[in-house]
Amino acid sequence: MRAIARIPFGIQVLIGLVLGIVLGLVAAPMGESGWLTVTLDTIGSAFVTLLKALVPPLVFLAIVSSIANLRQVANAARLAWQTLLWFAITAIIATGIGIGLGVLTSPGSRSSVDASSAGVSDTQGSWLDFLVGLVPANFLGINAHGTDDGSVVMGFNTLQILVISIAVGIAVLSVGAKADPFLNVVNSLLAVVQKLLWWVIRLAPIGTVGLLGFAVATYGWSAIGQLGWFVADIYIGLALVAFVVYPVLLRLNGLGIRSFARGVWPATSLGFVSRSSLGTMPMTQTVTERMGVPRHYASFAIPLGATTKMDGCAAIYPALASIFVANFYGIDLSIMQYVLIVVVSVLGSAATAGMTGATVMLTLTLSTLGLPLEGVGLLLAIDPIIDMGRTALNVTGQSLVGVIVAQREKILDRAQYDAAATTAFRGIDAEAEPAATVAEASDAAQAPGDADRVPQPTRA
Repeated sequence: MRAIARIPFGIQVLIGLVLGIVLGLVAAPMGESGWLTVTLDTIGSAFVTLLKALVPPLVFLAIVSSIANLRQVANAARLAWQTLLWFAITAIIATGIGIGLGVLTSPGSRSSVDASSAGVSDTQGSWLDFLVGLVPANFLGINAHGTDDGSVVMGFNTLQILVISIAVGIAVLSVGAKADPFLNVVNSLLAVVQKLLWWVIRLAPIGTVGLLGFAVATYGWSAIGQLGWFVADIYIGLALVAFVVYPVLLRLNGLGIRSFARGVWPATSLGFVSRSSLGTMPMTQTVTERMGVPRHYASFAIPLGATTKMDGCAAIYPALASIFVANFYGIDLSIMQYVLIVVVSVLGSAATAGMTGATVMLTLTLSTLGLPLEGVGLLLAIDPIIDMGRTALNVTGQSLVGVIVAQREKILDRAQYDAAATTAFRGIDAEAEPAATVAEASDAAQAPGDADRVPQPTRA
């Protein structure tokens, strides 16, 4: 076990990816009821279920704590505005790339998928549903629904939890010093939840084997072949944003590409495996802080990004999927409809709610454009395969915006950022937090009450 622990986390995930593909190919001939396929499904489902179980308390506590901590920051309003602005900028660019690829390749007209597979998804989104969904049904955002066998399934609405937590965070700011005892409890609970989540994240390499193995065994290469142009467009778009757009933005802001790529890799790889931006959030915040972003800003930008910043799920994917559906049904899109795709991608990102899948965002886009919702069923067969890449880009973009805004506002520790190009991320434990930077230590000395929030030095 000690030997395994010494292997960098990213390498462990890569090993899980390779093993998952191999086992998936072995399980494919056995069918969905084969013992190996069932085993892979059980392992992958258990990992995702563990992540989902910790999401509601994590979102609530992280958002409340991050908003409350903004009272220690003199330029909090400017940081928040810059963060939202860069969320929109990167979303517009990603959406434009998706539209461009769709127009050039017409993926729907090149598909061999059977029209009989078309069908309206059980999970749908519309602007009315989106607006109604903003109103919390209860304080915890919990909902329940009955099933055909008479049992009751409990769930949660991440968007409602986000609204509740923002309201509570603002209330804490308004109350002032009287809310300090409450905030202390929130911070203590957040530390406990993050510790639990780190334990789950330790299982990511094993979860990788199950998730990817089951996807390969169940969906196989036939479904990918039928939608080959669409899958290729998705991953080409993701690659263009990750390897062209993001590096250009980094260079334009005077930041090294290698430092960011090496620093963000653990979060990117975990997002690829878990297919959950929220489940990856602690890792994303950790790597962002390790790249020199002050904790008081990272603790605000990353939780917000994990729920609203989706360059993969809410930008590239709905743009390409909408064009695919239009091609498939022989519908010509107007310039105004292309503009609407961009608008929906920028304004509707929160509808994805940070969890696995982007069906809600797609149905929201299709309904806005007036395209057949039955087109969703055409793409469901390969959704898990492309969702891995989408989520990996999501979390990468969330960290990117944090780094860029910190650089532009002159709060980024450049020495720590540049050091990320030569230091490997090995820690995976909750205590393995970024070392305190000189800038943070200086701020703590000048601002009473900040010292307890400065990251402490830890082992390499």
